[in-house]
Amino acid sequence: MAQKPSIPKGTRDFSPSEVRKRNYIFDTIKEVFRLYGFQPIETPAMENLSTLMGKYGEEGDKLLFKILNSGDFISKVPDELLDEKDSNKLTPKLSEKGLRYDLTVPFARFVVQYRNDIVFPFRRYQIQPVWRADRPQKGRYREFFQCDVDVIGSDSMLNEAELIQIIDDVFTRLKINTVVKLNNRKILAGIAEIIGENERLTDITVAIDKLEKIGLEKVNQELAEKGVAAEAIKKLQPILALKGDTSEKMNQLNTVLANSEIGLKGVSELQTLFGYLERMELTTEVELDLTLARGLNYYTGAIIEVKTTDTEMGSICGGGRYDDLTGIFGLPGVSGVGVSFGAERIYDVLDHLNLFPQKAGEITQVLFVNFGEKEEAYCLPVLTKLRKANINSEIYPESAKMKKQMIYANKKEIPFVVLAGESEMAEQKFTLKNMETGEQNRVTAEELIKIVSRS
Repeated sequence: MAQKPSIPKGTRDFSPSEVRKRNYIFDTIKEVFRLYGFQPIETPAMENLSTLMGKYGEEGDKLLFKILNSGDFISKVPDELLDEKDSNKLTPKLSEKGLRYDLTVPFARFVVQYRNDIVFPFRRYQIQPVWRADRPQKGRYREFFQCDVDVIGSDSMLNEAELIQIIDDVFTRLKINTVVKLNNRKILAGIAEIIGENERLTDITVAIDKLEKIGLEKVNQELAEKGVAAEAIKKLQPILALKGDTSEKMNQLNTVLANSEIGLKGVSELQTLFGYLERMELTTEVELDLTLARGLNYYTGAIIEVKTTDTEMGSICGGGRYDDLTGIFGLPGVSGVGVSFGAERIYDVLDHLNLFPQKAGEITQVLFVNFGEKEEAYCLPVLTKLRKANINSEIYPESAKMKKQMIYANKKEIPFVVLAGESEMAEQKFTLKNMETGEQNRVTAEELIKIVSRS
């Protein structure tokens, strides 16, 4: 009995038309990255688990896809461990590698490993797939592409400002209306300090990050379950409810965080960033959002998140400042900042809003109808000329019925069909049919190339 074809949940196949649309997204993003002086790198799909574990917080570690060691890995595990059936103890014995969870931690590893070969500040972009053992749902997949852009080796807030310019540029080109939300991890640390819960910064940020999704009541409930004191939760409420424009919120924060050195440093950094942004001609709206936490442990400064205002969708881009991610790999004190564009969600937004170009690249422009061996021989030299002129062209591989070949052209949405029978060959010409208008003209090879090139 034949096996029913299937793929793992949370992964997808892509048809030619879908790949063309995805490439439109990637090409647009790459163009902007290059415009700002960033260079491409690539890293392996799998990393050592020692590289990945402990960098994403407890929740992130649970979502790592781990790869079983090759060979007879069970034989090397002590019997008492097998009898315990404790996956946390067993995993290190069975698995030494994992699929990358994001592109930032592998990037930090890359920077340290090749620090003598790269120029600092190092401006890199990277567009590759990542994997997370998450529960698949709308807009959330287990395998998806990230489009990362980072500057490492510079403390300047100008880097954050340029990243927001890049965000603005990308989404303006894609015709997606967005709002950029900003916060600073130091402000969150200051808040934890003034409510008396310094040691629970991670618990607080993870909970606050869910505010928009689950609401204030459930966030407070989660904080209580994590052991945050009731008095501290009470002190947190007015801070989460601060109102006003960015300037007003900044002034209120300076008052609220007056006794927290780290909190005031965060406010100062944001004021510097907003100062840069005021001098840039941005299309997108930028706002301060104190509930923005992004639950990744390695952020130390600015936090950035982008949402579309055109449709209901989670974050379509996000990132932040990380002061010492490379320190984990033996290169301390190297600050970096970056953002990641979520290609899958951007695709869903463009698809929902019907914003993809009608002919998003890589489509065949010309099909030569095949009438037989003599006609093939007559068409092939011109087919070669079209390709040398960078015109995507093909010839039907066999002399099938005319109707079948025209159906093929229609299904592939090929705009031009070339016919060459006995009369065309006698005149040393071709009949060029415009499939959209139905218009037919008898032309020379040179005229054919000019007409198609102009279309």
